[in-house]
Amino acid sequence: MPNREMTPADWAVKGELFLNCSCDVFCPCVVSLGAHLPTEGHCHAWMGIVIDEGHFEGEDLAGLNVGLLVDIPGRMGEGNWKVAAYVDDRASEAAYDGLLKIFSGAAGGTTGLFTMLVSEIIGAERAPVEIIRDGNRRVINIGRKINGEIELLAGAEPDQPVTITNSKYWMGPNIVAARGVKSKVRDYGRVWDFGGKSAEVCAIDWQGAA
Repeated sequence: MPNREMTPADWAVKGELFLNCSCDVFCPCVVSLGAHLPTEGHCHAWMGIVIDEGHFEGEDLAGLNVGLLVDIPGRMGEGNWKVAAYVDDRASEAAYDGLLKIFSGAAGGTTGLFTMLVSEIIGAERAPVEIIRDGNRRVINIGRKINGEIELLAGAEPDQPVTITNSKYWMGPNIVAARGVKSKVRDYGRVWDFGGKSAEVCAIDWQGAA
């Protein structure tokens, strides 16, 4: 892993982040900005990130996927996160290093708060991170380690999913509510099943501070 002391870098990522967590109902972290306890008292989650456009210090990141395993013991805002990162095995060496710096917070900018929230990087590896975006479905497969599928919640207007807009959440202002369909994590001693649990989707537009 890169040094997790923050060293601002020139980077940007546009795309989509989606996740499935252990909360029974829609994640209270979004509106409380991490101050409210997750519904189960802890937060276990996986995250999938699709990079449609992006760069790190001149290295192209477009088309790459990243998966995260996240284990938070209490309120999201209180930190002590344990995180494992799975970086697309198609990434160049420079792109791999850059993505680890972005998602560890070491590159500063939007994700810089991770240097304070993440207490331990339990693993970082190259992996075939398969992500499918199909209408109201989002799917992630990382070998047999993470196999998740979520579906967006239909709103009063059937073609518009339930959405929280204009939030101050770190991921982005507009969070689409979803639920886990079939969702299993089997890695780093974690054996989780998020079927029927809370999920969300967010368009991301993050950048570095340099």
